[in-house]
Amino acid sequence: MFEYFYNEIFRSVIIGFGSLFNGIEIKHKDSNDDTFSVIKVPLAYGPTQKFLARLEQEADLNKPVQMTLPRMSFEFTDLQYDPSRKATQTQAFYGVTDDGTKTKKVYMPVPYNMTFELSIMTKLNDDMLQIVEQILPYFQPSYTLPIKFLGELAETQNVPVQIESISMEDDYEGNFDTRRALVYTIRFTAKVYLYGPVSDVTGEIVKKVQVGYIAGTRGASGTTYTRDVSYRVEPRAVQDYNDSQLTQLAEDIDLSEIVIDVADGTQVTAGTYIYIGQEEMYVEDVTGNKLSVRRAQDKTKAQIHASGAAVYSITKADADFIDIGDNFGFDGSTF
Repeated sequence: MFEYFYNEIFRSVIIGFGSLFNGIEIKHKDSNDDTFSVIKVPLAYGPTQKFLARLEQEADLNKPVQMTLPRMSFEFTDLQYDPSRKATQTQAFYGVTDDGTKTKKVYMPVPYNMTFELSIMTKLNDDMLQIVEQILPYFQPSYTLPIKFLGELAETQNVPVQIESISMEDDYEGNFDTRRALVYTIRFTAKVYLYGPVSDVTGEIVKKVQVGYIAGTRGASGTTYTRDVSYRVEPRAVQDYNDSQLTQLAEDIDLSEIVIDVADGTQVTAGTYIYIGQEEMYVEDVTGNKLSVRRAQDKTKAQIHASGAAVYSITKADADFIDIGDNFGFDGSTF
């Protein structure tokens, strides 16, 4: 039942979440409202207690350098299943690797909610307010974080990151030897999906389907039925994938024109499909440089085309480049 796989989903989300808060700065100004100090707030992964303990255990005011404030830390704290986003378990989606040589399949993912806590520690209240104001406006109440998953498939998923709560802690108690730490904790929920193993199904793609229908009674010879019909379908590309340009238009054509002039009609074969702009056409006849065509094939829309537009061919070779899930056509025949 179980096999090894690691899609690095948790790792990717943790890194992506932390990157949201990189580069936050605070500015200190003098009485003339001139900036005399710009501080980039450092960000680290770890619990708040770790940094607070360091402040308390290193309270020697004679040391030239202590842990500097402000600073931020974040931590992945909880993981819960989210049944409200569950999809049908048996559904799957397919993708093609970047080099186009392999087709991959993965079943629908399982929804989980990842909980994060972002802790902001400062000594001055104004520093805290500057940091918080640079974060909160982006969450209304969620921010969409695009993250690339699944390795070779490079599946980009938009992960909503939502603010759940904000808590504040400011302790004034203690003597002069105790350093003050103002702490804000913002709790986030990231709605992620966990994918299972990715399978290579390159050799499992159905390229041809044939169905036979038999009805009536057995014929006189006893070997066949009186009605025997077979239907065969094959996936057929409805656009040019390999940039096989044949010629160019020699005139402007409108939405209804069915006889078009091209620069070189010898490059076009009757009984084939061509592709101009975003419109597919079927070539019924070729006479010199004039093509008799059927417009707007396979649910494409008739368009106005300008002289000089490229005319591409759609051949069986294009079927090898059909994207998974593409709205391809079918070449059906009965015999």
